[in-house]
Amino acid sequence: MENYLIYDGECPFCSNFVRLARLRETLGPIHLVNARDEGPELKDATKHGYTIDDGMVLFLDGQYFHGAECMNKLALLSSRSSVFNKIVLSIFRMPTLARFLYPILKAGRNLTIRLLGISKLGY
Repeated sequence: MENYLIYDGECPFCSNFVRLARLRETLGPIHLVNARDEGPELKDATKHGYTIDDGMVLFLDGQYFHGAECMNKLALLSSRSSVFNKIVLSIFRMPTLARFLYPILKAGRNLTIRLLGISKLGY
């Protein structure tokens, strides 16, 4: 199975993160999956107990990373070629800090999509 990242394509934070992170520069081929398209990657992730409303899912080299762990892994693996990626790295490179900050980001995401009238994914 190829590497992939599942994110909420209607969440402005998730979509912008995926666009700005430039993951392919460092990870090579990675399939970016909008969870709202309900593809086979989403079915696989939910089968393994991951909930996209609780965080993005990275499947990389046979391992799953979800939520804060996913952000930590993406920060460590992302390109350093932009200011955005350097900021993400400085915030999420430490797993403890990522676990502390992730619920705040998730709450911001939930509030934002609610204010925009976008429904949660529900799976």
